[in-house]
Amino acid sequence: MGIKGLTGLLSEHAPACIKEHDIKTLFGRKVAIDASMSIYQFLIAVRQKDGEMLTNEAGETTSHLMGFFYRTIRIVENGIKPAYVFDGKPPELKKGVLSKRFERREEAKEEGEEAKEIGTAEDIDRFSRRTVKVTSQHNEECRRLLKLMGIPVVVAPSEAEAQCAELARGGKVYAAGSEDMDTLTFNAPILFRHLTFSEAKKAPISEINLQLALKGLGMDMGQFIELCILLGCDYLEPIKGMGPKTALKHLKEHGSLKNVIEHLQEKAAQKAAKAAEEEESDADEALVEDDPPVPTSDFEVPDGAVDVDDDADEKGEPEKKDAGSGSEGEGEEEKVEKKKSKAKGGAKGKGKKGSKGEDEETKPKPKKAKGKGGIQIPEHWPWEEAKKLFEKPDVQPADEIELEWKNPDVDGLVDFLVREKGFNEERVRKGAEKLQKYLNTKQQGRLDGFFTVKAKEPAPKTKGKDAPKGKGVKRKREEKEEASKTKTKRK
Repeated sequence: MGIKGLTGLLSEHAPACIKEHDIKTLFGRKVAIDASMSIYQFLIAVRQKDGEMLTNEAGETTSHLMGFFYRTIRIVENGIKPAYVFDGKPPELKKGVLSKRFERREEAKEEGEEAKEIGTAEDIDRFSRRTVKVTSQHNEECRRLLKLMGIPVVVAPSEAEAQCAELARGGKVYAAGSEDMDTLTFNAPILFRHLTFSEAKKAPISEINLQLALKGLGMDMGQFIELCILLGCDYLEPIKGMGPKTALKHLKEHGSLKNVIEHLQEKAAQKAAKAAEEEESDADEALVEDDPPVPTSDFEVPDGAVDVDDDADEKGEPEKKDAGSGSEGEGEEEKVEKKKSKAKGGAKGKGKKGSKGEDEETKPKPKKAKGKGGIQIPEHWPWEEAKKLFEKPDVQPADEIELEWKNPDVDGLVDFLVREKGFNEERVRKGAEKLQKYLNTKQQGRLDGFFTVKAKEPAPKTKGKDAPKGKGVKRKREEKEEASKTKTKRK
């Protein structure tokens, strides 16, 4: 899921941290790619014309394998060396989020079945994409394929994004590659997005620099993590009513997430107390209104003489008054007389409207809807635990990992993709040739690896005689000197 609204905030408040590249300009770079996110992406995106996932003759899904094989070849062709990192065991704090995702998938399955009967093709396609789940078999098949391709594979102890960030910090790769913005929250110095997108999309590769992001937001790393938690992350339920701009504003004003939470809880307590007072006041008013009127005559009103709009009462709407009903200022005798006449003959159409003052008095005063509204913090919201997971995630240290790119096992690829999964043999062999060519080619060094680009220093401003003169002044002086020389020669 990532961090909600973070990309928009960075675009607005730290635009210098985001650059866009054509994939060809990234040659010579090594990138640790979040494989678990890529599998999910391929299962959703790589589909047949009818919207169904790719399958072989045996009915086995092959969308993930197709995506990894051809898009990895595209990355390698452009001089980039990818290493794929797979998820390990999810943190305990994430289990609640995962169970909710499971519930949403089950709901989507039910809606999908209904769409097959009465829905359109678009509805069916939409619900089928929402039911996608990455299984252990998908992971195992992708790891097997990548090893046959000669691409390094790393299985993280826990979160793949955190391990990618660790490899980037440790200098094993230049950047982490993922669509999840929480890769930055795990302290990845550089994040590449859209690296595994289809070439047909023609989407540029987005590079996000963490240090420039912190500088633009005016935050340190701790505050940035707290901002990401406030925006909404994978470990906690989102705070209702907390949008990106509101989150940034609160954190800037109060300095820390702890202070923000205390401020919001204080406001919520004040609001609750005020609402309780209003309810108590309304209850008192209702008791006064419900008191039976003091009888002023000795006759009885027949049962059922007064019409009641049951539907209106059920909907919570104010009871409509009859056309013949008088204003609140009327005495009880007048009210009883009108009820009596209504019981005998019933009202025959709407009566004439009274004066403006009477109409206003007759109109029932609508009660304000008492919705909760505002910002609501979930009852159980252990943000301190979430912050610790971002600051000290469970990762394998970068210096313990060696990334090695090897020659592809062509025969192994043919056996796996062609004989087991039904791929086209000619295409598989051509893909293997490209891998051999580009993984073995000695890559040209990048110029930015030899030179440091420095900002141009502005020339010092001077005044008076020492001030540098413009081109126009210099030219006039030269013309005067030339004229004086000519005069001297004539003499």
